[in-house]
Amino acid sequence: MIEYLPIILFVAIFVLILFGFPVAFTLGGLSVLVGIMVFDVDFFYLLALRVYGTMQNFVLLAVPLFVFMGIMLEKSGIAERLLETMALLFGRFRGGLAISVVMVGAMLAASTGIVGATVVTMGLISLPTMLKRGYGPRLSTGVIASSGTLGQIIPPSVVLVLLGSVLNVPVGDLFLAAVIPGVGLVACYVLYIIIYAQIFPDKAPAMPKDEVLLFRERGFSQEVVKSFVFPFLLILAVLGSIFAGIASPTEAAGVGAFGAILLTLLQRKLTLSVLKEVMQETTLLTSMVFMILVGATAFSLVFRGLEGDKLFLELIEGADLSPYAFLFLVMALVFVAGFFIDFIEIVFIIVPVVAPLFVAMGIDLIWIGILLAVNLQTSFLTPPFGFALFYLKGVAPPEVKTSHLYQGIIPFVLIQIAFLILLVIFPEMTSALLK
Repeated sequence: MIEYLPIILFVAIFVLILFGFPVAFTLGGLSVLVGIMVFDVDFFYLLALRVYGTMQNFVLLAVPLFVFMGIMLEKSGIAERLLETMALLFGRFRGGLAISVVMVGAMLAASTGIVGATVVTMGLISLPTMLKRGYGPRLSTGVIASSGTLGQIIPPSVVLVLLGSVLNVPVGDLFLAAVIPGVGLVACYVLYIIIYAQIFPDKAPAMPKDEVLLFRERGFSQEVVKSFVFPFLLILAVLGSIFAGIASPTEAAGVGAFGAILLTLLQRKLTLSVLKEVMQETTLLTSMVFMILVGATAFSLVFRGLEGDKLFLELIEGADLSPYAFLFLVMALVFVAGFFIDFIEIVFIIVPVVAPLFVAMGIDLIWIGILLAVNLQTSFLTPPFGFALFYLKGVAPPEVKTSHLYQGIIPFVLIQIAFLILLVIFPEMTSALLK
């Protein structure tokens, strides 16, 4: 019985989280109780050392800074201007409004990386417009929800920072490896919209020509420059400094946070109340992440103390699973877990358990990190606990039903699964920029 205790602990934590118990306290509390029963109290001196080691992890400082940057940009009004300009830029094409939402989602992902902020902003601004223009509610909600989750894979992404910490790989390398997959996923979304608009032209119409002409007459080029130059400069400052080797991800996050304050100031939206609100939201989100991290540290210590990693490795070797079969098993587990629990919980519960096994099999952890990030992106879209769907439903007009949301995201989840398979078949997509 004692030899299977790591598996019992793992399953028990998973079940309790599904029943709605707080993740941080379930992870930490149950692990400590099991640890005290099996070991003595002295064993937990190691926990203090591990938590202290986590506190000294310079890379994790990027998390609050990127969160601050994302929330501050949401308040600046830049997203609103971007959406309006892009909509009229692509408006003369069938499905142009939907394409503009995807493009803006990608730009916001590259400048904020905060899924909730992006989905709510685009839901408030573009969903009523899309419905008014004759777009079907399923396509409209599907496009907005899926585009809002691009911040999971397009750097700078909080999930990539957390994965880099857990997998013990350079976050800068993960950011670089995520560029091609991020752009590829955007291209897949756009291609789907173009095909959909050709098959169902009445559900994805072009904007009226007179509106597009009016926009072009009232200073088209000036409006485009104003809308695009500020986000582009911020993306260049954050990602450019990382990729050029000038700054680490943490230092670049600091630059991004300062840049977001300057942009909000330039837009004349920076007030004491806005700053206070941004700081409160940042503190709340960051505290939640790090409380889960402390709980996950306790779980990891007890799990390895019980030799759970060795047990899993022996079970896999006994099952005679090939590296690809094990990869499929892990990806399937992460995908199913995404239906029920948050991506942060998956990163801190499942990934530390499987990472040593991937190392033992000689599999590239950078590649695994990108596969996990794309897979975790679906956790925001899959019911019953798809957070992007909750965010969007909260700001959607009354005529948009929950069934529209669930039906609308199905094609985009299928696109993500197909793209994940593509990344498995062509791993060089993640390593092309690293060479």
